[in-house]
Amino acid sequence: MTETTTLYYFHDPMCSWCYGFAPTWQQLGELLPASITVQYVAGGLAADSDAPMSAEMATHLQGIWRQIEQTCDVSFNHQFWQHCQPRRSTYPACRAVIAAGNKQKEMIAAIQNAYYQQAQNPSDRDTLTACAATIGLAPTTFLTTLQAEATEQELQRQLKFTRQCFVNGFPALRLQHQSALYEIPVRYGAAAAMAQDITNAIL
Repeated sequence: MTETTTLYYFHDPMCSWCYGFAPTWQQLGELLPASITVQYVAGGLAADSDAPMSAEMATHLQGIWRQIEQTCDVSFNHQFWQHCQPRRSTYPACRAVIAAGNKQKEMIAAIQNAYYQQAQNPSDRDTLTACAATIGLAPTTFLTTLQAEATEQELQRQLKFTRQCFVNGFPALRLQHQSALYEIPVRYGAAAAMAQDITNAIL
């Protein structure tokens, strides 16, 4: 393996399946050799919107949460649906991950904790700013970066890259080794098998 080997993790910080995959992703990261660089790519599930989530979508997502609890080693705080006014808007959380700079992994975890454990709404700027504070980012500086044009441009670049890699759902993994790009299947609860998939791709 050479320094040209990059593992792209396509995600959305408000994607419930990404949250379900988090324990496996953590384990996979511990199995990867240092020669593989990991890059996070915000694929974006839902554009900016102030409109309340429809009742149909809310019911659908609650069903997905229950399905993930049965499939993955995670739990959800279902009181979110009573405590918050959900919106189908995940781009703000994607920008927050970008604005976190070299603490993207920590920011994703903070957003997932706020959303899925603390029943807070990451579509809201106040929630994202509070998440930034929990990982040691200065709230004022973070908020400035969150709203910066450069952050929006980077989000658009990542959205475009997601489309170019034919990623249609999250989480998703692509391994770039030299000039080739390989799709790595997502296997919930099977980090060792995924590590072997990666090894096989670059042999």
